[in-house]
Amino acid sequence: TDRKKFHTAPVGQVLRLRPFHVLVATGGGYAGYRKYEDYKLEQLEKSGIEVPVKLASEWEVALYKSVPTRLLSRAWGRLNQVELPTWLRKPVYSLYIWTFGVNMKEAAVEDLHHYRNLSEFFRRKLKPQARPVCCLHSVISPSDGKILNFGQVKNCEVEQVKGVTYSLESFLGPRVCTEELHFSRAPHGNSFQQQLVTKEGNELYHCVIYLAPGDYHCFHSPTDWRVSHRRHFPGSLMSVNPGVARWIKELFCHNERVVLTGDWKHGFFSLTAVGATNVGSIRIYFDQDLHTNSPRYSKGSYNDFSFISNNNKEGIRMRKGEHLGEFNLGSTIVLIFEAPKDFKFHLKAGQKIRFGEALGSL
Repeated sequence: TDRKKFHTAPVGQVLRLRPFHVLVATGGGYAGYRKYEDYKLEQLEKSGIEVPVKLASEWEVALYKSVPTRLLSRAWGRLNQVELPTWLRKPVYSLYIWTFGVNMKEAAVEDLHHYRNLSEFFRRKLKPQARPVCCLHSVISPSDGKILNFGQVKNCEVEQVKGVTYSLESFLGPRVCTEELHFSRAPHGNSFQQQLVTKEGNELYHCVIYLAPGDYHCFHSPTDWRVSHRRHFPGSLMSVNPGVARWIKELFCHNERVVLTGDWKHGFFSLTAVGATNVGSIRIYFDQDLHTNSPRYSKGSYNDFSFISNNNKEGIRMRKGEHLGEFNLGSTIVLIFEAPKDFKFHLKAGQKIRFGEALGSL
């Protein structure tokens, strides 16, 4: 009779799970599984075994998108800006250097205590002599990274990795108004690809460079050109490592990206910075109005900004090798440009490349 009475809630109330929690748990677990699969594929490739292409189904892509990568990327960005105690900086940065193989001997400041937070460490500058810019070739690599694919654009499709393509028009968006460009367009076709080619006898080329977390995070101008327009696509922030790029068709069209378009001596030229998980922050040095990874956006939307105005008829002139922008972590750069048919790439798929080294020339 002296026992205390215990009141229990119904089991359904105690174990009540909201749809959001289920999606996060399921999507996160599946993303981890995919990471493991990607690791196994990389090991097979290193052994020289050719791996057949296996694309994700619609439900797999939807499940991956259910992971709140944009929210996680914003949280990661804030964490990166937290100032670390002086005594903790060397152990934290040393772990990162060991994990991703960072070469600090190239850094302008080698002393790890100099970097107050992870963000400053990621955006570290290099010594001037660390990346000499090749003067003999017309197009250089805008960043450090790994060459995923390159070659001519065919049938309005671009390869993100071998055997996996995406739509050129979906990636770049509608054609920019011709009034922003100095040259006249050659009237020789109605396809989106043909509309970008401005001169008879020219072809459209592409090159995809993947920046790993341990790479130098800034990117530079790959040639002498004029930037006339910026188009920002808000979107997902899925991983863009080669394993995921091989698995999800049109991955670069799903992800947030910043497309810079303009012209060089041979016609159309564009550079696109593609966002990825933990890379919600894409910065273009001359574009103070650009804000990426906003909390809210409309699916399929994009916003345009013209660098040509009544006060600035020339747009933004960029010299080869000049600082252009930076990522918060590793990501992907996609170059799409027009050049004569005798343009040749000096590359091999899968090779490592450093900023300033030659991509190709006439």
